[in-house]
Amino acid sequence: MPKMIVSIDGVVIKEVQLTKDRTSLGRRPYNDIVIDNLAVSGEHAVLQMSGTEVYLEDLNSTNGTYVNGKAVKKQLLQNNDTIEIGKYKIKFVGEATGPTFERTMIMKAGVVPPPVAKPPAAAPAAGGAPAAAPAGAAANGDLANINASIKVLSGAAAGREVALVKVVTTIGKPGVAVAAITKRPHGFVVAHVEGSNKPTLNGAAIGAEPVTLKNGDLLELAGTQMQFVQAA
Repeated sequence: MPKMIVSIDGVVIKEVQLTKDRTSLGRRPYNDIVIDNLAVSGEHAVLQMSGTEVYLEDLNSTNGTYVNGKAVKKQLLQNNDTIEIGKYKIKFVGEATGPTFERTMIMKAGVVPPPVAKPPAAAPAAGGAPAAAPAGAAANGDLANINASIKVLSGAAAGREVALVKVVTTIGKPGVAVAAITKRPHGFVVAHVEGSNKPTLNGAAIGAEPVTLKNGDLLELAGTQMQFVQAA
């Protein structure tokens, strides 16, 4: 199923699955893809899906719509095309190549992550409800009360902490190395999702099979060193 990945300055802020024949994009809250920025028109553009083809049409927006750096009025999108609206970049993914995760944040080398929102204020992934807790979480008790985070140890973001407040959090650099940290009833596990450069845990390469995380474990991903921190 095709999807749109919205990012700014290399940080992914939302993913939207294209499930309708017509998907609107703009600043107004009634759009399917809402980008609340003055550079974006109230009704900026529309995505029209016909079979396996997806067309992007600019709706006479003030600042225009660009695909791969060129201004367009209406264009058939190809896999991995990049739509540019102001400072925002929206990557078109024609076919899913692997599991779809709810991406809380993607860290890119040299980019300082935004402040971590508190759990009650965290917005669900666009296009769907928040992921449900694993079966049996309630019976095992207090899964939601397990406090854990990833602390960045190197790079421009050194010292920042990313709270692991969702069921699945993906971290890394798309196309280079992406790992998924999953919250389970008895703790957290990490697994390699995509990229030729596999992440490492305490110096050992991580494969597709989930590996249990322990407090103090050291992760290295796309040249960035991180530490898993879990409250007792």
